[in-house]
Amino acid sequence: MHLRITFALFIAYFWADAGVTAENQRALSVEDINAVAEVADPQLSMDGEWIAYTVGRADLPKDEQRTHVWMTSWDGGQTVQLTQSEGSEHTPRWSPDAKYLAFISARGKENEPEQLWLLNRLGGEAQPITFLKGDVVDYQWAPDGKRLALIVMDQDPQREAQKDENKTAPPIVIDRFYFKEDETGYLGALRQHLYLVDIETRKAELLTPGPFSEWLPSWSPKGDQIAFVSKRSGDPDRNKENGLYVIAPRAGSTPRLLATFPGDVGSSGLVTTPSWRPDGREIAITAAEDSKLVYFATQQVIVVPLDGGPTRIIAKELDRNVFSPLWSADGRWIYGLIEDDRSQQLARFRADSGKIEHLLTGRREVTAFDLGRKARVVFLQSTVDRPSEIFAHDDRGVRRLTRHNDAWLDAVKLAPVEEISFSSNDGTRISGFMVKPTEYDPGQRYPTLLQIHGGPTSQYANTFMPMWQILAAHGYVVVAANPRGSSGRGGAFAKAIWANWGDKDTGDVLAAIDYAVREGIADPERLGVGGWSYGGILTNNVIARDTRFKAATSGASIGNALAGYGTDMYIVEYEAELGTPWQNLDTYLRNSFPLLHADRIKTPTLFLCGERDFNVPLLNSEQMYQALRSLNIDTQLIIYPEAFHSLSKPSYLRDRMQRYLDWYGKYLNNEPERQKPRVEQTSSSTSP
Repeated sequence: MHLRITFALFIAYFWADAGVTAENQRALSVEDINAVAEVADPQLSMDGEWIAYTVGRADLPKDEQRTHVWMTSWDGGQTVQLTQSEGSEHTPRWSPDAKYLAFISARGKENEPEQLWLLNRLGGEAQPITFLKGDVVDYQWAPDGKRLALIVMDQDPQREAQKDENKTAPPIVIDRFYFKEDETGYLGALRQHLYLVDIETRKAELLTPGPFSEWLPSWSPKGDQIAFVSKRSGDPDRNKENGLYVIAPRAGSTPRLLATFPGDVGSSGLVTTPSWRPDGREIAITAAEDSKLVYFATQQVIVVPLDGGPTRIIAKELDRNVFSPLWSADGRWIYGLIEDDRSQQLARFRADSGKIEHLLTGRREVTAFDLGRKARVVFLQSTVDRPSEIFAHDDRGVRRLTRHNDAWLDAVKLAPVEEISFSSNDGTRISGFMVKPTEYDPGQRYPTLLQIHGGPTSQYANTFMPMWQILAAHGYVVVAANPRGSSGRGGAFAKAIWANWGDKDTGDVLAAIDYAVREGIADPERLGVGGWSYGGILTNNVIARDTRFKAATSGASIGNALAGYGTDMYIVEYEAELGTPWQNLDTYLRNSFPLLHADRIKTPTLFLCGERDFNVPLLNSEQMYQALRSLNIDTQLIIYPEAFHSLSKPSYLRDRMQRYLDWYGKYLNNEPERQKPRVEQTSSSTSP
């Protein structure tokens, strides 16, 4: 393995020599949808001197996203790429002595399960630690550095069949209530379990056999117990009740239940691994307070005592989601991420009083962090003008450590992103963003695109949005709102669309367009709308309720709630929010407004979806497409073969971006000139 070393000022010097200045920065093109390096998962070594993390890039010749492990020094003076296999590596974690770095990878072997690998920080080839028949999903080092707790998925018989082209895959037997999942596929009898691995012998022991799944392993400070989360009450497929358990790290041990939580543990893809207080007396975790509210429920920090005493909620009065709790080394504070209106901030809570101290404020989105001794914190931050990079925080303040996107940022011209606020039709205050064309003239009105986020319980935040920038570079005003149903504004704001999709939130996003028109910015005759997932669902509602839009793009959407029941992965959520169709038909019909009132749609609409999407399956887009085709409304359906809910292939991401521009350009009289593909650097490039 070759180590790659770069220094912080290299890029600045390189581009200074090349003469890149603000005057000769180029406009963004479709190709730039794959240009951003995705920095993620910062992990601080125990000695506080090194930060491991991952960098994802588009490998255009192979049409794949590749992710590799890097590390940078605390002073930011040295950055090293540690892995560069034909595949990808992820989830880097330091050994307690900071000598070794473990990671998960299949090392480019198709149809082979991902295993755990070990790499000496000083160099040399990585060595496999596990040889299991199922994927290693998650893991954590024991405090002694000699053992690892792993979460491993059961062996997948379908994957085994794919290894032999001449072998017929066995039938998939389904007998579970929750039976399918996006990217995983049909679940059948598959579960994931807790294992113990000895570093020296490479021996893996199963700790939790049985019909349940386990996740989020976490060692006690003394290494005598492992905490994990599992659903074991009633039928786990039919409820959201999670239990926090501890188990002794030896085969044959019996798990002990510490506490149950009525709702989900963590959400929005953010890690919420149980965090042990340094003295081992308590565990902090984030969980939802109400299972009946499913994804609308607020995540709170909950502290669970090991002696069986009552749990307590930290900062119970805080009406905001909190994620990723971590105890400080002195046990006085619990650090976490607080989601607020258009931002996500790093803060800490006094463990005894719940008093909140914000470490970072302002227009930023912090999505991950890690703590070390010596009051050192590393965190991952994005802003509207810069993709995610890793920063350091200590008594001296905040410093940026990584610069993986500097070269690209120096070469392109970005449009400013403004925060906006306005009143909806019923007086509710709504917040959002506006991006004007890079060559904006205040004396003109511009074709304007209303962008709607997915979720619905997520939000547009002060983070870098490449698609907005590409649209602005092609002459569009972008208006994005956080309507009711969004997170960041408290529980009542999120629950306002409960069992009533597309009513209040349609009024909210239309108010964003009204604001842009009223301000003299948007051309009322050249309006477009679009979104993905719930953003597509709300797009369908918008065009069924308002005919002013001249073009729409609806990605991975649904217009008929009855078609969603039993065909996607949200059966628990459907029955909690809408009930069953045979008992609550009126509710399902109310939430099927776009398809049942498709005759009101006049907007030419482009539908897009992944062929293997189990999140919002293709059949839903097919229904809306068929309805508009039957009504002779100009429409197309774009199906991305083998793709899931979120597109990942660089060619598909480019294709989708180009189709957006072509579709909007056709109907908003803003036809973009087709870009010729440029030669791009791949993950084997020598630049960071």
